[in-house]
Amino acid sequence: MAEAALMNRVESEATPALAFMTRVRSVDVVRGLVCVLMAIDHVRVYSGIPAGGPAPGVFLTRWVTHFVAPAFCFFAGTAAFFLGKRLNDTGALRRFLVSRGLLLVVLELTLIRFLWSFNPNLTQFSLAGVIWMLGWCMVVLGLFVGMKPKTIGWIGVGIVLLQQVFALPPRAPGMNALAPMWAFLYPSGADAPLGVNVLYVIVPWIGVMMAGYGFGLFWERDETSRDRLFVRLGLGMTALWIVMATVFAVATGGSGGEAGGDGPQPPLWMQVLNQQKYPASQLFLLMTLGPAIALLPWAEKWRGWAGTALDTFGRVPMWYYLMHLLVIHLTALVVMGIRTGGYQNGWYLTAPYAQVPPEARWPLGLLYLAWAICIMVLYPLCRWYAARKRTNPAPWMRYI
Repeated sequence: MAEAALMNRVESEATPALAFMTRVRSVDVVRGLVCVLMAIDHVRVYSGIPAGGPAPGVFLTRWVTHFVAPAFCFFAGTAAFFLGKRLNDTGALRRFLVSRGLLLVVLELTLIRFLWSFNPNLTQFSLAGVIWMLGWCMVVLGLFVGMKPKTIGWIGVGIVLLQQVFALPPRAPGMNALAPMWAFLYPSGADAPLGVNVLYVIVPWIGVMMAGYGFGLFWERDETSRDRLFVRLGLGMTALWIVMATVFAVATGGSGGEAGGDGPQPPLWMQVLNQQKYPASQLFLLMTLGPAIALLPWAEKWRGWAGTALDTFGRVPMWYYLMHLLVIHLTALVVMGIRTGGYQNGWYLTAPYAQVPPEARWPLGLLYLAWAICIMVLYPLCRWYAARKRTNPAPWMRYI
């Protein structure tokens, strides 16, 4: 009787831990969805279509891709929480986050830089892009994982809410020399050293990743309670964005940004959607993370071919990222070859800041056709890699 009671206790105490031994499908499906959306924006880069503008079709083509970076960063933090539960070793988790983060930084400056441009001269143009940002955020998160997840999560929320404070140090008297290096952390009014183009600063994104890490605690609740919380939290964040953005737009007549142009002031709905991404404002993050969180219960139950495809993409997001740049770039060269009689790779030597002449830009219909073809090509590549990673992985696959 005593042995049976002991076994029952062990099994009962092991149940929460065992829940983290398998992947969380809802997170994978949402990550897969944003992977698909990301491809729209990167096909847009190679098409020469501008990043937003007063035309509704162009504006919405850009806007729908805004969900990508916040979801990647937030759920990277959540995935780190799951990994910590599985490893049950803070030191091992820290080593993984720091080593993988540094690898992502190196990949951004080398392989990813090449895939964007097909330019072997890696010193000609350097970009601190989204993978750079994710890498450094993982490194910083690794330094914090000895703290309680709840504490890490609240620190992350605080960084997001108070991010403008980070603009103050380089503007303080006698601190001007700090501004170039500070440009990697938060906009400082100075150019980053070595000619690096900083697209993604570390703040507020480190706050987003830390908040995502703390968010992982919600999976310790029962499914019904957890799903109810996700819907309420996600819709509440979305509602807060709509109210605050509407009030701000009405009060200020806000325009410009990606909805701007030389024409008349954009309509109110466009002003509400037109939130600051560089650096990501509080309203931008409410707008993008709210729907992503509310989507989780539905994503968990999404089956069929579409749900399976998104789940596959979401299981191997870094592999997808590398492959999607290669596939999109090659597709763009083929399309440009057909349309102009030449491959025109010279227009992409500073991609994602492509230099496509206005007369060579694609129509939106062609952009979406090329995007659909790229997704169909990417699916078998990701399905193969996911299967290999699951059944017979090489040691390096845990990082990609």
